[in-house]
Amino acid sequence: MALSALLMPGAGEIEAAIRELLGRRGPGRTICPSEAARAVFGDDAFRAHMDEVRSVAFALADHGEITVTQRGAVVDGRTARGPIRLGATLPDRRSTPLPER
Repeated sequence: MALSALLMPGAGEIEAAIRELLGRRGPGRTICPSEAARAVFGDDAFRAHMDEVRSVAFALADHGEITVTQRGAVVDGRTARGPIRLGATLPDRRSTPLPER
């Protein structure tokens, strides 16, 4: 069962949209939460569902699956004021062993 299925009805579709959009965007790139809302609810209804999209995104961030950023810095989306972006969590390059020579 997906993490978001425990949060609210329809959250699974939101989670899937966030993952798909980030996957298409590529490593190191971000999406606006409204992109996920538009993908799930359409251009005419997305605004009414932004709180749901943010809730799912914050739950994914809490579990380390995505990052929430503002002006390029990782933030807690629940306390950030202003526009935020969602990004795929990148592997910590410092913990990756160097190849043997």
